[in-house]
Amino acid sequence: MKLHRTSRIAPLAAVGALALTLAACGSDPATDDAPTTDAESGTTEETSLSGQLSGAGASSQESAMQAWIAGFQSANPDVSVAYDPVGSGGGRTQFTEGGVAFAGSDAALDEEELALGAERCAPGDVAELPLYISPIAVVFNLEGVDSLNMSAETIAQVFNGEITQWNDPAIAEANPDVELPDLAITPVNRSDESGTTENFTEYLAAAAGDAWPHEASGDWPRTGTQSAQGTSGVVQTVTEAQGAITYADASKAGALGTVAVQVGEGYVEYSPEAAAAVVDASPLAEGRGEASLVRELERDTTAEGAYPIVLVSYSVACTEYEDEAEGELVKAFLTYVASEEGQQAAAGAAGSAPISEEMRGNVMEIVDAIA
Repeated sequence: MKLHRTSRIAPLAAVGALALTLAACGSDPATDDAPTTDAESGTTEETSLSGQLSGAGASSQESAMQAWIAGFQSANPDVSVAYDPVGSGGGRTQFTEGGVAFAGSDAALDEEELALGAERCAPGDVAELPLYISPIAVVFNLEGVDSLNMSAETIAQVFNGEITQWNDPAIAEANPDVELPDLAITPVNRSDESGTTENFTEYLAAAAGDAWPHEASGDWPRTGTQSAQGTSGVVQTVTEAQGAITYADASKAGALGTVAVQVGEGYVEYSPEAAAAVVDASPLAEGRGEASLVRELERDTTAEGAYPIVLVSYSVACTEYEDEAEGELVKAFLTYVASEEGQQAAAGAAGSAPISEEMRGNVMEIVDAIA
C-alpha cells in the first residue's frame, strides 16, 4: 500500500524509569485478529488478541499513556502493555536499538536516528505519528501569584541567567498590578535529554532573538544550573522551592503559577485550543519518509489567541515488523490511540487536544499499512 503525505491537516485539539504497566490476564502469543478499535467511530470491542507489548519514551505522555493502556486493555484483557517514561531521547534510543516495539517522542527523530530507525524497520519505514498534542507551560512557585505576563525575550533572559530577581523591571513592567518580591529566581531545567527541552529551546531560538544565543537542543545548553530528571522531577523541584521556575508539559502544572506568553500585542495563557491554533497553520516537515507526519511549527507566530510553546509528541513505530505478532499488537494499540475514544481518554487524563478527523485519516492510512 502506497502512503500519501499531505500538507493540509486540520487543527489538532511526566517519573524517571517507572514503567506504566497494567497486568494482563494471559500471555499467549498474539493472534491475527483485527484491531480492537474502529478509529473512525471510536467503538471498542473485545478481541482475542494476546501477548506483551512494550514502549518507552516521552514523560510528557505519562498521563495520556496510562489512559490509553487502560482503555486498550479493557478491550484486550489478554494483552499486557508497558510504557517506560524514560524521556524522549531514551525512548528513541531504545526503539532504534530494537529494545521496544514503539516509542513516544516530543521531538522528531534526527538524521542519525532516522538512519538507525530505517535499518531497524527495514524493509518497512519509520512511522512518526502526532498523537499527543499539548502546550508546554512555563510554571513558577511564587506565593500569592497565580499568573504573570512575559515576553519571549524575558523568558529567555530568565532561563539564560540574565534576569535574576522576580522584581526585575522587565517582569514588573509587564505586570503592573502584581506585587513582585525582591526574591532570587531559580530556573530549573531537565537534566536528561528531552523533547520538551527541545521544543522549549526551539521556541526561544525562534521568538526571543538575541536574548537566546543558543541553538535548539534536547540537551539543556547551559551548565551549572539547577536541574532534575523528567517532567515530574522538574515540577517537584519547583513545587518545593519558592522563587523557582521551569518548563513542563501543561498537564503537570497543577497548582503552580503559570506564564501568559506575549503574542503580538497581547498575552496568551496556555490551553489545548491555543496550542492547536499554532499547529493549525504549520506545514509538514520536508525531506522525511512517507510514513512521517512531523510538523514544522511556527514558534514566532503573532496570530491572536495562539500559544506558541507547544509540543507535538509523536508515536514512533515501524510499518513492518519481523515478528508478525508484535506488528499486530502495535497496529491494534495505535489504532486505539488514534481513535476518537482514545483521543478523548487522553484529553480527559492529560488535557491534550484531540486530533482532527482529517489528521486521524492521515494517521490511519499509515497505521493500517503496518505489517
